[in-house]
Amino acid sequence: MNAVNYSGKNSSVLHSHSLMRASRTRLMGVLVSGIIVSAISMSANASSVISSTTYLEYQLPKNIQKVCTERENCPKIEVEYLKTNHDWINNITNTRINNVVVNSKPAESVPTKTKNTAADVKSAIDGFINSQFVDQPEDRQWPYELTVRPNYLGHVNDFELFEIESYSYTGGAHGMSYNEYLIFDLTAKTQVKLDDMLIAGQEPRFKALAHDAYKTWVKTFDNDVSSYEKNWPFTLSDNVTLTDKGIDILYQPYAIGPYAAGMPVLSIPYAKLNKVLKPRFIPK
Repeated sequence: MNAVNYSGKNSSVLHSHSLMRASRTRLMGVLVSGIIVSAISMSANASSVISSTTYLEYQLPKNIQKVCTERENCPKIEVEYLKTNHDWINNITNTRINNVVVNSKPAESVPTKTKNTAADVKSAIDGFINSQFVDQPEDRQWPYELTVRPNYLGHVNDFELFEIESYSYTGGAHGMSYNEYLIFDLTAKTQVKLDDMLIAGQEPRFKALAHDAYKTWVKTFDNDVSSYEKNWPFTLSDNVTLTDKGIDILYQPYAIGPYAAGMPVLSIPYAKLNKVLKPRFIPK
């Protein structure tokens, strides 16, 4: 028997600007190097994952530090990297974290690279910070914020489950969240994507099941599904993870609903995934 150990999160909860500010008041614009243990999970199978995180060492440029200290609105930067006892998991996850950080820069300056160096990351954060003092008037007291961190979610069978969550605030009524699931096969030592999980030729069936889950989700707040779907049409996301009950499909803000809808999660139970999902992905 393969044990199921899933530590789920309520992905529908939206990170508000005020909550993010409250959780990071200790930073005061300068990221302090340190280590935070985010999760420790000893799985019931032969392999185990011990997971922690480390902070990116980053200092505000001196000219920015001087200006923002005087104005009392220093940007808040918090980037964490994954540190487990599996280097290949660390490498894949931390490459993705770097990509998220680099793509937090203003849209016109985002590079097209998907694998970024430490210099790219520093340049991106410097650009993010400098944009605050270009975009905002001197008396503006709302500092820019950028948070990126990995979380360990647990495991299903031999698959270890992680998530990258990020939040950025660059002014306006609210910030923007972004979450990404990662699934790792400890046996093959590879990252698993949705296509790897589906039996050949079963993508249309999986999409139909996801569409049904979308309709069920819409009915929780709007009985007129047809009208809602005209404004917010269904699309299939490949941002998925395994749970103890089935597959969760995560959507970013504005993907299938307005900002107030948060980050919708569509769930498909394993009972409906027989002959759709490869057997090794279904808990025994």
